Amino acid sequence: MQEYLQFILPSFIGIVLFIIPFPFNGEITIPVAILAKLVQNSFTSILPFVMTGVIVLTTIITLLVKFSKPFLIERSPFLSKLFDVSTTWLIARVLGMIFAIMTLFQFGPSWIWSENTGGLLLYDLIPVLFSVFLFAGLFLPLLLNFGLLELCGALLTKVMRPLFKLPGRSSIDCLASWLGDGTIGVLLTNKQYEDGYYTKREAVIIGTTFSVVSITFTIVVITYLNLQNVFGPFYLTIVIAGLVAAFICPRIPPLSRKPDTYYEHAEKMIDESLPKNTTHFKWGLNQAIQQAKKNKSYATVIKGGIQNVLDMWMGVIPIVMAIGTAALIIAEYTPVFKYLGMPFIPLLTLMQVPEAAAASQTMVVGFADMFLPAIIGSSIESELTRFVIGCVSVTQLIYMSEVGGLLLGSKLPVRFFELVIIFLQRTIITLPIIVLMAHIIF
Repeated sequence: MQEYLQFILPSFIGIVLFIIPFPFNGEITIPVAILAKLVQNSFTSILPFVMTGVIVLTTIITLLVKFSKPFLIERSPFLSKLFDVSTTWLIARVLGMIFAIMTLFQFGPSWIWSENTGGLLLYDLIPVLFSVFLFAGLFLPLLLNFGLLELCGALLTKVMRPLFKLPGRSSIDCLASWLGDGTIGVLLTNKQYEDGYYTKREAVIIGTTFSVVSITFTIVVITYLNLQNVFGPFYLTIVIAGLVAAFICPRIPPLSRKPDTYYEHAEKMIDESLPKNTTHFKWGLNQAIQQAKKNKSYATVIKGGIQNVLDMWMGVIPIVMAIGTAALIIAEYTPVFKYLGMPFIPLLTLMQVPEAAAASQTMVVGFADMFLPAIIGSSIESELTRFVIGCVSVTQLIYMSEVGGLLLGSKLPVRFFELVIIFLQRTIITLPIIVLMAHIIF
């Protein structure tokens, strides 16, 4: 009985924290997001200072490691992995530090620290990431280490593998994103990839396809577009278009060309084969119990949670600050995204979308930040067009101010230009479905 409890109790707490939604302040969200919101609201005024300090400290230690190789860092696998990074990521961390300092003290060119560029990152997004990473990192071991994913993997492999070419356990990543936040899904995926549970191809597919926008943020988008009266059809359209994209994208380049090999510093930790004369549930339960037994000490679990938090704060946030600010500067102060959206004008016109020229500007700008299409499209008169803009922006998934930056800052083997291609693929795949649904609804 004890071995069952060792699996059931921590996994149940993990499910409650990450997957079961609760009402809070008029929203439906998960407890981890509620805890994060409480911290964020309580320390709003100091979090930009705290996170600028974290970014500066991270960059200084990275520079020291790069040029002097301190023994204390070198002998610790965790610290070595965190601070001994490639030259590319060193440059990104330095840029993140420069952007953060300039934004905090508002000096230098205003286009770097304005409220729509660096200010949006440092004062709006990064405080959210600080609090989400704090609780998600601490409590992730409850989902990862006590057998829940082993059970789900055995039960759902027959669905996830043929449809999406993924292990069954990846369903938990999707649920955590959908009910909580896309960042949580990326963190779950990155951790399991580093531990040897996903191949390179599987990890990138999950990170770019299943780190879906949360229900809560979808409500924010639809409210800004003044479409609250059609939330049901709006979300149904997102689900249908998202599933079609999730079915197609893994079967075409660049995702289909990712190698089915595991992380260089990890051994394969997953076996989906089912022994004879047993059911998927029995096998999954047995695997879950064996996994739970590996946790000999809760101190080790707590230490792993703290390392998760430090890895997210110091490894990811400087990259998000650098890449997110750069993307927003391009979106705000150059006509790049306007020109990139022009090819969509004839396509939108062909599909009989009103105000096609205005709508075309929103088709690509979401790559910088998911909320930008809603801001640009909110002044459009046609409800049908605003509906299309909102649905497309949510289903595109990859935006550099958050999920895109997280993906590049993680260990997942995906490059910037590949994210651009996947973003465009998702746009082209989902747009006709969304427009068709919009014509049916309106």
